[in-house]
Amino acid sequence: MKSVGKTMGMLLAMAAIIAVVAAVLFWRGRERETDDVGILSGRRAGGGKAGNLIIVSPHQEGIQVEFERAFSQWHKRKYPAAGGVGIDWIDFGGTTKDEQYVRSSFKERPKGGDFDIFFGGGSDPYLDFAKLRISLPFKLPEAQLSQLPKEVGGIPLYDYSYNWYGTSLTAFGILYNKAVLKRLRLPAPMAWDDLADPKFFGLLSLADPRYSGSIGMMFEIILQAYGWEKGFDLIIRMGANAPGFVPNSSQAARMVTLGEAACGLAIDFYAWAEIAEGGRDNMGFVMPSGLTVMNPDCIAILKGAPHVELARRFVTFVMSEEGQRLWVLPRGTRGGPRKHALRRMAVLPSVYQKHKGETLVAGSPFAIKMGMKYDQQKSAARRNLVNALIGAVVIDTHDELKKAYKALIDAGMPQRHLRALTRLPITEKDALEMAATRWRDAAQRARIIAEWTAFSRRKMERLIEELR
Repeated sequence: MKSVGKTMGMLLAMAAIIAVVAAVLFWRGRERETDDVGILSGRRAGGGKAGNLIIVSPHQEGIQVEFERAFSQWHKRKYPAAGGVGIDWIDFGGTTKDEQYVRSSFKERPKGGDFDIFFGGGSDPYLDFAKLRISLPFKLPEAQLSQLPKEVGGIPLYDYSYNWYGTSLTAFGILYNKAVLKRLRLPAPMAWDDLADPKFFGLLSLADPRYSGSIGMMFEIILQAYGWEKGFDLIIRMGANAPGFVPNSSQAARMVTLGEAACGLAIDFYAWAEIAEGGRDNMGFVMPSGLTVMNPDCIAILKGAPHVELARRFVTFVMSEEGQRLWVLPRGTRGGPRKHALRRMAVLPSVYQKHKGETLVAGSPFAIKMGMKYDQQKSAARRNLVNALIGAVVIDTHDELKKAYKALIDAGMPQRHLRALTRLPITEKDALEMAATRWRDAAQRARIIAEWTAFSRRKMERLIEELR
């Protein structure tokens, strides 16, 4: 009886604990408008101050610090009666999660009201926001708009209905560690397809495109540069060359600098930051000739912005020469950032003309000729599907992929088996059609991903067996 009573007591105690936890979770769920933001936000995790501008942004802290400081000073000069401005920066874990949270917020509250601005994360989220009418159009003053080029390399720098603006330009390429390559007697990679070469097996640093918007963009560039089948052939073999996948592109770049990888995909400003730290004698960065593009990193005011006038002023500042100088000038210089060198390309040609020889970026991006034509609309339409497909056939089956590729290398890379390794469960035409239909249903999407994963696992297990 004593043991029964003791057991019953333990069960009741456990039930009480479960009830408390359930109550807390239920309350958190009801209060997600405030609690989730407080838990997940960046520099102001403890909650924001009433009247502060609310910005959702995957931008690193250095960008947040410099733009908040400079905007507050600009605001004091322009609107002395209003004084300085505070900003609540919110990041739910990178571009993908930030976008998902904002879309979820608008699904629950179609009129908005939770956030003022979305800032950073490339251009694809902004095309979706405009299509879903989540963004709030705002036309810059005509004198300011006339100084902004309409496009660079064939890619628009702002939405012609003024839903979004490109605030800086991002270039994409390959970061490599010269010391590691020299020790291994390997040549520096110059093109995307170099990274698929078996000689880089175990030496490539990559991030997961389902969490890193910039890595997803680079995989899309590869698909458009080489075509669907050849592009995925390269992506699958590049994935096989990676020992694993990190959550974000900054960490992938850091691994190259630390010598944990010989090379990796990188966006320009992370690459230049790593080169500044590691030294030009030890590190290198190349943008594959004719096989890459520059993409705007954008900003948009969100519908229902609780501080809409302040949001308009922030966008105006970011797109002004005073705001644009922050991207390119060295820290501590007049008009430049105070503590953090940002090393990004400005979108105003006048900044390069007025500060020639002073900027941290090499020359003006408007003088660079891009060899490939990039379809921004296609990228936005299929982005989430492509990232999920890469997740299924490369990342979630990565152990099997590495084993199969190693078996291929040991067997002398027989072409028949290599074609089997890179075979896909879907064509480009079917992928685009699916992205516009079944992919939008969560239950169907989960089933499709499970089918792709099973297809990939069966394919590689069969290949490993055949090569024994």
